[in-house]
Amino acid sequence: ITLCERSINWKNNMSLTRLFREIEQQEWIDLPEGWLQGRTIFGGLAAGVLMHKALCTIGDESKRLLSCSITFVGPVQAGKARITAEILRQGKSVTTLEVRLWQENAVQSILIASFGTDRESSIHVRQEPVIPAYPFADQLAPLPFAKMMPECYQHFDLRWAEGKFPMMGSPSPDFGGWARFSPEEQANRKMTLADFVTLTDIWPPGVLSMFKTLAPASSLTWHITFIHSLKEQLHDWFKYKVMTEYAEHGYATEQAYVWNEQDQLLAICRQTVTVFALSLIHI
Repeated sequence: ITLCERSINWKNNMSLTRLFREIEQQEWIDLPEGWLQGRTIFGGLAAGVLMHKALCTIGDESKRLLSCSITFVGPVQAGKARITAEILRQGKSVTTLEVRLWQENAVQSILIASFGTDRESSIHVRQEPVIPAYPFADQLAPLPFAKMMPECYQHFDLRWAEGKFPMMGSPSPDFGGWARFSPEEQANRKMTLADFVTLTDIWPPGVLSMFKTLAPASSLTWHITFIHSLKEQLHDWFKYKVMTEYAEHGYATEQAYVWNEQDQLLAICRQTVTVFALSLIHI
């Protein structure tokens, strides 16, 4: 079974089977309705589409995903989009490729991913972050879906375990908790990298808890380093914690960590966020 074939079933019962078949068969696809986040399609969906194309392009089972960088160039809309992929270099150990999402003859999102084979090394460093001791997800109240929330949230289940909700005027940023795909939206199955990328992006920027009123903020760049290969199911919970390092002049820089239910570190994320809230406290 190839990486591409393992990713085909991503969100079968969320009406995306056709989308992924289109990705494999042609450059032009139709992005589905129901995934808006503000004035654009949810960035996680765009990232997942790019990742699915990357998995279908790499064609080398011996190489696992090491890292990927995504730049959200412009707003992506539901409807026609063109997905292109190019292998930039294919070496003995590492293959690097670029995937682009086009709309209106312009690039709207870019993914650069590096896949590599494991190599023998005498260097072993594990200075991992302290794992937050959160209550189990079933002991926490779910984030309720309201009409004022972006429609993409209806596809996920979030449980806050630390920090304030967005728009609560917190004196400090950041939060943490648990997230998974909504069991009501799809049947359980093996999770793919495209799933993981989409799920992880559902967490809002850490500075949103400092907002006092509704105001736009969006990801500009997002880099993910993958630590361990995925072995989880779609209904499994994933622990998340974000830490904002700096926010000023309309931009924020943050780092986040993702663990599985067994507290195994899966990914380290770094993100640059554009911030439009004039009342945001400087960090």
